[in-house]
Amino acid sequence: MAGKIINNLGSLPVVFVSGNGSILADDQGKKYIDFVSGIGVNCLGHNHPALVKAVCDQAAKQIHISNYYNSDTGLACAEALLSRTKMDKVFFGNSGAEANEAAIKLARKFGSQSDAKEGKQAGTRHVIVTLQKSFHGRTLATLAATGQEKFHAPAFAPYIAGFRHIDANDFSALETAFDGTVCAFFMEVVQGEGGVNLVDREWARAACAAAKKAGALVMIDEVQTGVGRTGTFLACEQLGLDPDVVTLAKGIAGGVPMGACLSKGAAADVFVAGDHQSTFGGNPLACAASLAVMAELAKPGFLSKAAEKGDYIRAKIAAWKLPCIREIRGRGLMVGVDIDSPASDIQKACLGFPGSGGRGLCISTAGVQTLRFLPPLVVTMEEIDEGLEILHSVLTGSNSNQ
Repeated sequence: MAGKIINNLGSLPVVFVSGNGSILADDQGKKYIDFVSGIGVNCLGHNHPALVKAVCDQAAKQIHISNYYNSDTGLACAEALLSRTKMDKVFFGNSGAEANEAAIKLARKFGSQSDAKEGKQAGTRHVIVTLQKSFHGRTLATLAATGQEKFHAPAFAPYIAGFRHIDANDFSALETAFDGTVCAFFMEVVQGEGGVNLVDREWARAACAAAKKAGALVMIDEVQTGVGRTGTFLACEQLGLDPDVVTLAKGIAGGVPMGACLSKGAAADVFVAGDHQSTFGGNPLACAASLAVMAELAKPGFLSKAAEKGDYIRAKIAAWKLPCIREIRGRGLMVGVDIDSPASDIQKACLGFPGSGGRGLCISTAGVQTLRFLPPLVVTMEEIDEGLEILHSVLTGSNSNQ
C-alpha cells in the first residue's frame, strides 16, 4: 500500500499507527522511542491531552472558515503569538515553506518601496542575502534562497534570481555582502537541515547590524528552531537579535499543519489586502492547536527543562568518547552528531534495533554523515537514556549497556 504514495522522501519501511508521549507504535505492535518528533513538529509529543482536547473541542465548533472573515480562535492565537514574540502583525500559512515564501515576498515589496522612496529604478533593491548551508524550503523561491547546491537539481531550473549566499561566521564576508541592491538578510541561527550548525552570536549581531545599516530588513527563519526547540521560544532571543521578520512552523501547532510570518515596525506595514493569501492559513483548528501549544510552553520551567535535556544528551554522547564520533553540536533539544560513516545506515540500524523492551529508535539525518535528534520537548530522562542506549549499541556493534 505504501507504494501508492510518491516516495519523494525515501520513506523507511515502517507504518506507524499510534503514539503516546515520546513513544510510537507500528502496525506490527513494535514500539519506538521518537527522537524525530515529525522533524521537530510534535513538540508536545504524541497524544498530549491538552492538545487533543483543544483540537477536539475546536472541531466540534468550527474547523475552517474563509479568510474573508476572522474567527475568535484565530484572533486569540494571533494575539498570543504576537505577545510572546513582541512582533506587531502575523500572516498565517500552512507550512515553513509557505511562511518563508511570505517573508520573501514581503522583503521584495519592501525593497520596491525603498526604491521609490530613494528615487532609484524599480527593482534595484531586490537581493536577499542568505547563508551557505541554509535551508528555507522546497518551493522554487525557498530553494533559491537555500544555500546548498544539493537541493538545486537541474531538473527544476531555472531558479529564481536575486539571492546572495555568504558563509556564516565569516566576518570578511560582511564587508561586501550588503549594498544598495539588498532588501533583506535572511538566516537561521541554527542550521537544521544544513547539519545543526550554530551561527556565532557576535557574527550574527554584526551581520544584522550591517544589513540594517544598508537599509535592509533582518529576517530570521525559526521554522525549525522556534517554539521552544532550542530552550527559548525563539532561538534568536539567545543571540540578542532584534529581527524585523520571523517565520515559524513545525512545532507551532504541535502537529496540525501551520506556518506564520511575523513582522514588526516598517515591515508590518508592507503587505496590504490582496498582496498575499492562503486558503487554509489561520484556520480555527490550527489556531486552537497553537494556543494549546503556547499554553504548555508558558508553564513555569517548561523551556528551561527542554534546554537541560539537550545539554544532557550532548554531554552523555561526548562521555562515550567513541572514535566514530567526530563532533557534537546543538542548542536545546536540537542536536547534531557527526560520525565517520553514512548517517543513513545508523538511522536504519537504530530503527530496526531490538533495544531494551524490544524497542527501536527513530532518529533523522542532516547530511551524509550527520545524525540529528529532535525529540519531543516532553521527552523524559528515562526515554532519553533508553534511546541513547540503543544508539550506543548500534555505534559500537554491541547489545550491551553503555
